[in-house]
Amino acid sequence: MAFFGSSRIYLDYASATPLDPSAAREMMRAAQAVGNPGAIHVEGVEAAAELELARQRVAHGLGCKPREIVFVSGGTEANNLALLGLARRLEMKARTLSGTHWVVSAIEHPSVLECFAEIERLGGSVSHIAPDGRGIILPDAVKNILKKETVCVSVGWANNEIGTVQPLSQIARVIRAHEKAHRTNIAFHSDAGQASLYLGTTVHSLGVDVFTLDSAKLYGPRGVGVVYLNNTVELSAISMGGAQERGLRPGTENVALAAGFAEALAVRAQSRDTEGKRVRALRDELAKLLTKELPDAVINGELKFCLPHMLNISLPNIQSEYITLALDHAGIAISTKSVCREGQERRSHVVLALGDAKRASSSVVLTKEERAENTLRISLGDGTQKKEIQRFVDALTHILSNAA
Repeated sequence: MAFFGSSRIYLDYASATPLDPSAAREMMRAAQAVGNPGAIHVEGVEAAAELELARQRVAHGLGCKPREIVFVSGGTEANNLALLGLARRLEMKARTLSGTHWVVSAIEHPSVLECFAEIERLGGSVSHIAPDGRGIILPDAVKNILKKETVCVSVGWANNEIGTVQPLSQIARVIRAHEKAHRTNIAFHSDAGQASLYLGTTVHSLGVDVFTLDSAKLYGPRGVGVVYLNNTVELSAISMGGAQERGLRPGTENVALAAGFAEALAVRAQSRDTEGKRVRALRDELAKLLTKELPDAVINGELKFCLPHMLNISLPNIQSEYITLALDHAGIAISTKSVCREGQERRSHVVLALGDAKRASSSVVLTKEERAENTLRISLGDGTQKKEIQRFVDALTHILSNAA
């Protein structure tokens, strides 16, 4: 996709998507409501009406009630509020988290994993579920790790690095059966930051209790996200200073951002199926070209279980940061892993969890450490064309041949 007349190729849609023109127009319209939504004068009432309209539209898109939607500043804050808000609520009730058991997938986004690290620091017991070699969290693995003391399970709908889609409804059935057998309550949380772009369903059919979304992954504006919260789960605010958003998220709401998010979500619902088929065909063609030109490459995750726009590969004996920078110099943008991890740990914790891999070209095994150090994440989007796929493959093979 050419941005601002540029000839660059953007293949990092999993990190951020461009703003949909329809969402931009809706933001400009809603921004005319200049009042504070909490004020009682006419301008405030108008702003509050715009905010509630956005809430209703988001709720419609997720198949839930407007009162179950909480607006926040993005996916990271959404996960923090969902998880640390639950921990704080439980701690307030029992005065301690000691004795509580928490379960999280080992391949979650940092905004989820670091919340669980904080919960563990506060006294909770945390168990991590490893995926199988395809990157899937199996329902039986969840079943085997649950305890009578379990209060929360967190499994992302689709992984942000390799794109694997998780069987949430099956996991939910396991959790509900455990609840019934042990007469307990477990909050089922899912980070849907990547998934909602191409997967359309309702929160109720998924069986989740807490569900988080980030507008920036959906061709909406940056700086806004939502927490879906059903009536079985209670959270406490994790920041102070106001009673907005059911007392869970203090601060004056940004009406224009909420309106833009709601519009982007509606637009994606209309184009989801056709665009999903289009980018899947391009992604599959890309995978075919790469495995032909680079026989030592390993595809991370099984594509038929992955989001249609994502491809993650490992290449032996390369430095993925070097390749990414060389591609950037050639006018192509990709990433090595979640940008929230860029510049930190070199290894992808997601790919590391997949284990060793056999190269397609031989019986030589790529160790999990080698596999996790040398990853490239390519993610397609609305602007991606077939000719750009070929240009990317040509540029990558040229860079690798010069580096050999």
